[in-house]
Amino acid sequence: MNRAQRRAMKKKNKNKDLSSELGMFEKLPDHCLACLKDFDRKNKTMVTTWSVVVREKQGVVRLYCPDCWKKAKDVVEALKNENND
Repeated sequence: MNRAQRRAMKKKNKNKDLSSELGMFEKLPDHCLACLKDFDRKNKTMVTTWSVVVREKQGVVRLYCPDCWKKAKDVVEALKNENND
């Protein structure tokens, strides 16, 4: 396989990945899954601070506000510490 063929194959695979990711973007909810706080896709601060969890095999996209995400991380950390003791 020559260089041009490798580039073409890489470009083709990249386009496939992008199309699947865009398909999942349509499933993005408009509120936090935990507290139901509204999410505005046009608000740059919200877009950069909120957390998105994608389960591609199940076709599920979950959205969490920063407060709920921090609480969840704290619970996981507490469980880890509890198991280590």
